[in-house]
Amino acid sequence: MVAIPTPDSQPYPWYVRLFFWNQKRRYGAVLEPARLWGRTPKVFAALALLYGALDRRSSPIEPALRTLVTVRVSQINWCSFCVDVNAATALKRQVSEAKLLAMADFARSALFSEREKAALAYAEAVTYTDRQPSAQEFAQLRTHFNDDSIIELTALIAFQNLSSKFNAALQVPPQGFCAVSAALTPDAKGR
Repeated sequence: MVAIPTPDSQPYPWYVRLFFWNQKRRYGAVLEPARLWGRTPKVFAALALLYGALDRRSSPIEPALRTLVTVRVSQINWCSFCVDVNAATALKRQVSEAKLLAMADFARSALFSEREKAALAYAEAVTYTDRQPSAQEFAQLRTHFNDDSIIELTALIAFQNLSSKFNAALQVPPQGFCAVSAALTPDAKGR
Protein backbone atom coordinates (compact mmCIF):
# COMPACT_ATOMS: atom_id res chain seq x y z
CA MET A 1 0.00 0.00 0.00
CA VAL A 2 1.29 3.43 -0.94
CA ALA A 3 2.24 5.55 2.10
CA ILE A 4 0.44 8.58 0.62
CA PRO A 5 -2.52 7.45 -1.47
CA THR A 6 -3.68 9.67 -4.29
CA PRO A 7 -7.47 9.89 -4.57
CA ASP A 8 -9.06 9.30 -7.97
CA SER A 9 -10.48 12.81 -7.71
CA GLN A 10 -6.98 14.37 -7.50
CA PRO A 11 -6.92 17.34 -9.92
CA TYR A 12 -4.03 17.48 -12.39
CA PRO A 13 -3.21 20.15 -14.98
CA TRP A 14 -3.70 19.30 -18.65
CA TYR A 15 -0.03 18.58 -19.35
CA VAL A 16 0.11 16.00 -16.55
CA ARG A 17 -3.13 14.40 -17.81
CA LEU A 18 -1.59 14.23 -21.29
CA PHE A 19 1.38 12.37 -19.84
CA PHE A 20 -1.04 10.00 -18.05
CA TRP A 21 -2.83 9.34 -21.34
CA ASN A 22 0.48 8.34 -22.90
CA GLN A 23 1.27 6.02 -19.97
CA LYS A 24 -2.13 4.32 -20.32
CA ARG A 25 -1.37 3.77 -23.98
CA ARG A 26 2.12 2.42 -23.29
CA TYR A 27 1.61 0.44 -20.06
CA GLY A 28 -2.15 -0.09 -19.95
CA ALA A 29 -2.36 1.97 -16.75
CA VAL A 30 -1.13 5.20 -15.19
CA LEU A 31 1.95 4.46 -13.14
CA GLU A 32 1.50 5.14 -9.43
CA PRO A 33 4.72 7.17 -9.18
CA ALA A 34 3.40 9.46 -11.94
CA ARG A 35 0.22 10.02 -9.93
CA LEU A 36 2.36 10.97 -6.93
CA TRP A 37 4.84 13.17 -8.82
CA GLY A 38 1.90 14.72 -10.68
CA ARG A 39 0.71 16.23 -7.41
CA THR A 40 3.65 18.65 -7.83
CA PRO A 41 3.13 19.43 -11.53
CA LYS A 42 6.18 21.63 -12.15
CA VAL A 43 8.52 19.11 -10.54
CA PHE A 44 6.78 16.32 -12.47
CA ALA A 45 7.27 18.14 -15.79
CA ALA A 46 10.98 18.69 -15.09
CA LEU A 47 11.39 15.06 -14.07
CA ALA A 48 9.65 13.82 -17.22
CA LEU A 49 11.89 16.00 -19.40
CA LEU A 50 15.01 14.72 -17.64
CA TYR A 51 13.94 11.10 -18.07
CA GLY A 52 13.21 11.72 -21.75
CA ALA A 53 16.66 13.24 -22.22
CA LEU A 54 18.34 10.23 -20.58
CA ASP A 55 16.30 7.52 -22.36
CA ARG A 56 16.59 8.91 -25.89
CA ARG A 57 17.46 7.00 -29.03
CA SER A 58 20.65 8.99 -29.62
CA SER A 59 22.11 8.19 -26.19
CA PRO A 60 25.69 6.88 -26.32
CA ILE A 61 24.59 4.14 -23.91
CA GLU A 62 22.58 1.41 -25.61
CA PRO A 63 18.98 0.85 -24.41
CA ALA A 64 19.58 -2.62 -22.93
CA LEU A 65 22.51 -1.35 -20.85
CA ARG A 66 20.57 1.69 -19.66
CA THR A 67 17.86 -0.68 -18.46
CA LEU A 68 20.30 -3.06 -16.75
CA VAL A 69 21.68 -0.09 -14.83
CA THR A 70 18.20 1.04 -13.76
CA VAL A 71 17.27 -2.47 -12.60
CA ARG A 72 20.45 -2.78 -10.51
CA VAL A 73 20.05 0.65 -8.90
CA SER A 74 16.42 -0.22 -8.15
CA GLN A 75 17.45 -3.50 -6.51
CA ILE A 76 19.97 -1.74 -4.28
CA ASN A 77 17.37 0.85 -3.24
CA TRP A 78 14.72 -1.80 -2.50
CA CYS A 79 12.29 -0.34 -5.01
CA SER A 80 10.03 -3.20 -6.03
CA PHE A 81 8.01 -0.92 -8.34
CA CYS A 82 11.15 0.15 -10.23
CA VAL A 83 12.44 -3.41 -10.48
CA ASP A 84 9.06 -4.43 -11.89
CA VAL A 85 8.73 -1.73 -14.55
CA ASN A 86 12.44 -1.71 -15.49
CA ALA A 87 12.62 -5.52 -15.72
CA ALA A 88 9.64 -5.43 -18.10
CA THR A 89 11.45 -2.80 -20.17
CA ALA A 90 14.61 -4.92 -20.13
CA LEU A 91 12.74 -7.89 -21.56
CA LYS A 92 11.34 -5.66 -24.33
CA ARG A 93 14.90 -4.53 -25.03
CA GLN A 94 16.02 -8.13 -25.56
CA VAL A 95 17.64 -8.68 -22.15
CA SER A 96 17.17 -12.33 -21.21
CA GLU A 97 15.39 -13.50 -18.07
CA ALA A 98 18.57 -15.36 -17.13
CA LYS A 99 20.55 -12.13 -17.24
CA LEU A 100 17.95 -10.32 -15.13
CA LEU A 101 18.03 -13.11 -12.56
CA ALA A 102 21.84 -12.86 -12.41
CA MET A 103 21.87 -9.08 -11.83
CA ALA A 104 22.90 -9.16 -8.17
CA ASP A 105 25.91 -11.33 -9.09
CA PHE A 106 26.78 -9.71 -12.43
CA ALA A 107 30.50 -9.39 -11.64
CA ARG A 108 30.96 -13.18 -11.61
CA SER A 109 28.43 -13.99 -14.33
CA ALA A 110 29.45 -14.96 -17.85
CA LEU A 111 26.12 -13.54 -19.06
CA PHE A 112 27.42 -9.98 -18.86
CA SER A 113 29.91 -8.32 -21.19
CA GLU A 114 32.90 -6.45 -19.79
CA ARG A 115 31.21 -3.18 -20.83
CA GLU A 116 28.08 -4.12 -18.85
CA LYS A 117 30.13 -5.20 -15.85
CA ALA A 118 32.03 -1.90 -15.83
CA ALA A 119 28.80 0.12 -15.98
CA LEU A 120 27.09 -1.97 -13.31
CA ALA A 121 30.09 -1.86 -10.96
CA TYR A 122 30.13 1.92 -11.37
CA ALA A 123 26.37 2.06 -10.72
CA GLU A 124 26.87 0.16 -7.48
CA ALA A 125 29.74 2.42 -6.38
CA VAL A 126 27.63 5.52 -7.01
CA THR A 127 24.48 4.08 -5.42
CA TYR A 128 25.79 2.55 -2.19
CA THR A 129 26.17 5.43 0.26
CA ASP A 130 29.19 3.86 1.93
CA ARG A 131 31.20 3.80 -1.32
CA GLN A 132 32.66 6.04 -3.99
CA PRO A 133 33.86 4.99 -7.43
CA SER A 134 37.49 3.89 -7.22
CA ALA A 135 40.32 4.73 -9.59
CA GLN A 136 40.17 1.11 -10.79
CA GLU A 137 36.44 1.43 -11.57
CA PHE A 138 37.07 4.63 -13.53
CA ALA A 139 39.92 2.98 -15.42
CA GLN A 140 37.62 0.07 -16.29
CA LEU A 141 34.90 2.50 -17.41
CA ARG A 142 37.33 4.37 -19.64
CA THR A 143 38.13 1.18 -21.56
CA HIS A 144 34.47 1.07 -22.66
CA PHE A 145 33.13 4.64 -22.44
CA ASN A 146 34.42 8.09 -23.34
CA ASP A 147 34.14 10.96 -20.85
CA ASP A 148 30.83 12.25 -22.22
CA SER A 149 29.33 8.76 -21.98
CA ILE A 150 30.55 8.44 -18.38
CA ILE A 151 28.87 11.75 -17.57
CA GLU A 152 25.64 10.52 -19.13
CA LEU A 153 25.90 7.18 -17.33
CA THR A 154 26.39 9.05 -14.06
CA ALA A 155 23.31 11.16 -14.77
CA LEU A 156 21.26 8.02 -15.48
CA ILE A 157 22.42 6.44 -12.21
CA ALA A 158 21.63 9.63 -10.28
CA PHE A 159 18.18 9.84 -11.89
CA GLN A 160 17.39 6.22 -11.05
CA ASN A 161 18.53 6.78 -7.48
CA LEU A 162 16.13 9.73 -7.24
CA SER A 163 13.28 7.74 -8.75
CA SER A 164 13.80 4.51 -6.80
CA LYS A 165 14.39 6.25 -3.47
CA PHE A 166 11.23 8.31 -3.99
CA ASN A 167 9.16 5.22 -4.80
CA ALA A 168 10.68 3.07 -2.04
CA ALA A 169 10.17 5.79 0.59
CA LEU A 170 6.51 6.17 -0.40
CA GLN A 171 6.10 2.37 -0.52
CA VAL A 172 4.93 2.27 -4.13
CA PRO A 173 4.15 -1.39 -4.87
CA PRO A 174 4.90 -3.13 -8.16
CA GLN A 175 2.11 -2.94 -10.75
CA GLY A 176 2.63 -6.42 -12.19
CA PHE A 177 4.43 -5.54 -15.41
CA CYS A 178 7.00 -8.34 -15.20
CA ALA A 179 6.49 -11.81 -13.73
CA VAL A 180 10.24 -12.38 -13.35
CA SER A 181 10.63 -9.23 -11.22
CA ALA A 182 9.21 -11.05 -8.18
CA ALA A 183 12.28 -13.32 -8.28
CA LEU A 184 14.66 -10.36 -8.36
CA THR A 185 15.49 -9.76 -4.74
CA PRO A 186 15.99 -6.10 -3.85
CA ASP A 187 19.66 -6.82 -3.18
CA ALA A 188 21.04 -10.31 -2.90
CA LYS A 189 24.10 -8.97 -1.09
CA GLY A 190 21.96 -8.28 1.97
CA ARG A 191 22.51 -4.55 2.03
